[in-house]
Amino acid sequence: MWAVALRTLGDPDEAADAVQDAFVSAYRKAESFRGEAAVTTWLHRIVVNACLDRMRRKSVRPVADDELIEAAERDTPVPDQTTEREVSMEVSSALKLLPADQRAALVLVDMMGYSVEDAAHVLQVPSGTVKSRCARGRAKLVPILSHLRNRSDLSRVSSAKGAELRDG
Repeated sequence: MWAVALRTLGDPDEAADAVQDAFVSAYRKAESFRGEAAVTTWLHRIVVNACLDRMRRKSVRPVADDELIEAAERDTPVPDQTTEREVSMEVSSALKLLPADQRAALVLVDMMGYSVEDAAHVLQVPSGTVKSRCARGRAKLVPILSHLRNRSDLSRVSSAKGAELRDG
């Protein structure tokens, strides 16, 4: 739950608050769990909703594409660090620039390893919607993260992240 919240929100404090909100909500709504899906799927959905609620409350205006590129350049870590952590930080920073629906789909599918169908169930949208959100999100990430394509240390990042960035 923590990983989903952290990757979705990109801020440990916000993620902690979202997870706390999610578990309070799950406790209050425990009797509404119908058993149609796994408990973890139900809990992930509650966490994603808590994250989306927090992002909606913070969003003031939409971000233009040129602002995405400027923000990515501003948030790029020190270039002489070539560790796996640097790549992870760059990907996390880039994810923050995506719309909430695209970010949630990419986190579930590309970072958490959910199948498109499972992610669709968690997000309560059709599979095609998850596919299109992932495709749009990847397309926005390409110009921001294109410098990572040929890095030798990219292979050490989780296979899901690396594969999606290379194929993206």
